[in-house]
Amino acid sequence: MPAIVVLGAQWGDEGKGKATDLLATSQPIDFVVRTSGGHNAGHTIVVNGEKYATHLLPSGILTPGATSVIANGVVVSPEALFAELDGLVERGVEIAPLVVSANAHVIASYHSTVDKVTERFLGKNQIGTTGRGIGPAYGDKVNRVGIRVADLFDEGILREKVEAALDVRNQVLAKVYNRRAIAVDAVVEELLSYVDRLRPMVADTSLLLNDALDDGRTVLFEGAQATMLDVDHGTYPFVTSSNPVAGGVCVGAGIGPTRIDRVIGVIKAYTTRVGSGPFPTELFDEDGQNLQRIGGEIGVSTGRTRRCGWYDAVVARYASRVNGLTEFFLTKLDVLDSWERIPVCVAYEVDGVRHDEMPMTQTEFHHATPVYEYFDGWGEDISGCRSFEELPKNAQVYVKALEEMSGAPFWAVGVGPGREQTIVVNDL
Repeated sequence: MPAIVVLGAQWGDEGKGKATDLLATSQPIDFVVRTSGGHNAGHTIVVNGEKYATHLLPSGILTPGATSVIANGVVVSPEALFAELDGLVERGVEIAPLVVSANAHVIASYHSTVDKVTERFLGKNQIGTTGRGIGPAYGDKVNRVGIRVADLFDEGILREKVEAALDVRNQVLAKVYNRRAIAVDAVVEELLSYVDRLRPMVADTSLLLNDALDDGRTVLFEGAQATMLDVDHGTYPFVTSSNPVAGGVCVGAGIGPTRIDRVIGVIKAYTTRVGSGPFPTELFDEDGQNLQRIGGEIGVSTGRTRRCGWYDAVVARYASRVNGLTEFFLTKLDVLDSWERIPVCVAYEVDGVRHDEMPMTQTEFHHATPVYEYFDGWGEDISGCRSFEELPKNAQVYVKALEEMSGAPFWAVGVGPGREQTIVVNDL
């Protein structure tokens, strides 16, 4: 049975939760796993007309019979984790079993403080972070002063690690940012308050997942953020602090690359991004406003309005290449129902030179101008279509054209937010 990876092929918010949910409900899925990021992610899932948003939790938390796993590559805010679980329980949701890696790093309150202070200090050069402490937590991990979930169960070790983490950080807060130093005792006390509830959830998730694959169970690895936000392969420095590409799954879950069978890239029928950074097809006119309005382009985790632009086939081909995609899942095709003519970016022009692939340098990408091809719109509501043949002819042409220029076959197309509003194009 397969190990399946679902990840974002643009700048996030592509509808990965819908793809994950569709897979988990169309075939038996034993485990749904988050391998990177923190509660800065956001998946929206619509079940029986009810809208649910997950942030730190895998979207499999809504799938009966599946075990949800927060793996070692995730940075975990215990406060956010329990708030999210409690919110679902209050809505009467039956929660699937949840397992948290002992090796996952913890987001403490001081990570959020540093995140917000640093972002304000950057002024016009802000990265556009969520201010939730994700970057500083990963920074501590790389600097080897991070706190792991397992450390919460030994008060002596926990105190030592908090002291080490705050030793230099408090100097910076006080002397650079003119902020009050953070008390070690307060941080330790807060983190210890989560121990009793957290302890039963914690396990060696690498062992758990490898044993599951050995037993022939199906494991679905759910990406947070997206390819163009990858710290190595995205639009650096306007990126997240982890590796949400397919290769990051192996590191973030403790499995080998030979385990992975399918890598599905989720991509919108147009493009959006949140926060700062280059965006070649971004629209500043009425078309951009209409994409934002019709598509409901408001960040699930942040509440920020998403920047909107046309489909970028250069980005799609890049995502296909760096992830080794076996297929795409195209979402939100229905948002384009009202356009008479739909541009698609097929290449860039940089200083008079055409680029059919991603420019090598940040400077070139910042100066990239899209080269468009234009497709006729279909001018009718497609949200009720349930087969490819039911789509208007022009919608079929648009989908097939995107497939040909994007570097991997299209598995399915979303024509609305609901579980049932999905068309399988190639039964892969």
